[in-house]
Amino acid sequence: MSESSDLIKLYSTRILALASDIPHLGRLEAPQASVRKRSPLCGSTVTVDLDMKDGRVARFGQDVKACALGQAAAAVLGEAVIGRTASELETAAQQLEAMLKSGAAVPAPPFDGFEVLLPARDFRNRHMSILLAVQAAAEAARQAQATPV
Repeated sequence: MSESSDLIKLYSTRILALASDIPHLGRLEAPQASVRKRSPLCGSTVTVDLDMKDGRVARFGQDVKACALGQAAAAVLGEAVIGRTASELETAAQQLEAMLKSGAAVPAPPFDGFEVLLPARDFRNRHMSILLAVQAAAEAARQAQATPV
């Protein structure tokens, strides 16, 4: 199978649909924490803003400038992020990275929507873009927890 045929399969209809409808798109005003992540390989960037209340994500916003795969990952994150703890976000980031890089299982619910990105395992140059949003959210949640309200 040719590489261009593999890329066509990679950018499935589901991935493109997710990329076109990212939940919580946009920046928050006066968030407790903001984290910007950038992939040096492709230049994709994601900035996450969030507030925590009682140890859980209460408000979330994301500015996503990434390829369709990074956008799809941000959409999956956006669907599940409200109500999550910093620990749950960290686990999701670790599980997604393991799924992509080590062939591990799909992340546990509510992050099992990352399954749509299984075909990206074979495209290592796309992994960082896929990981940006969830890694930024985990870091922002840790920062917000450490910040007194």
